[in-house]
Amino acid sequence: MRGALITVEGVEGSGKSTQCRRLAALLRGRGLEVVETSEPDGTPLGQAVRGLFELEPRPSPLTQAFLFLAARQEHVTRVIQPALARGAVVLSDRYTDATLAYQGYGQGLDLQTIHELNALATGGLLPDLTLLLDLDPGVGVRRIAGRPLDAFERMDQAFHHRVREGYLELARADKRRVLVFDAAREPDLVHADIARAVDEFLGRRGAPRGA
Repeated sequence: MRGALITVEGVEGSGKSTQCRRLAALLRGRGLEVVETSEPDGTPLGQAVRGLFELEPRPSPLTQAFLFLAARQEHVTRVIQPALARGAVVLSDRYTDATLAYQGYGQGLDLQTIHELNALATGGLLPDLTLLLDLDPGVGVRRIAGRPLDAFERMDQAFHHRVREGYLELARADKRRVLVFDAAREPDLVHADIARAVDEFLGRRGAPRGA
């Protein structure tokens, strides 16, 4: 099987990290090489970029996009493309859709500009499958209230609702690629649905499908 890029998206507190870990373990159990990564901190450069969002005053939406896209180009070059070339499944917590949702729908940056910048940063590499964990932002914020919040997590509820609606609009526009899961449910139920969907996806590509 040629490599596959699976991305996981969603609002804050939607359970992306948990579901990425569980999906990675499942796929490894089926004999697949899995590369777990995340944005923007999937490379040392990306880790440095993450810290810049804590600057005051906060970088403008366009500046944010440039920073994320610099990290993304490095991520694609150093991590994603080499893994795909050797046939691995790359499982990324956030990717191109995040910039559209957060800087585009959330903060009003022109969507066509983001599409063009994404294409430049990735060399046109799109996800083969995107798992969107949909959740009311108010629920998500309550879930993460017990830990230190980053610059985006601290933004107001109106912003988080725009991000959610942006993600859902992206899903409506590309139903083949973006699958939506109700993340308000118990994690085991979400995982079971994700496992079935990924199993079907990999089956279409001729990958091993375990029990």
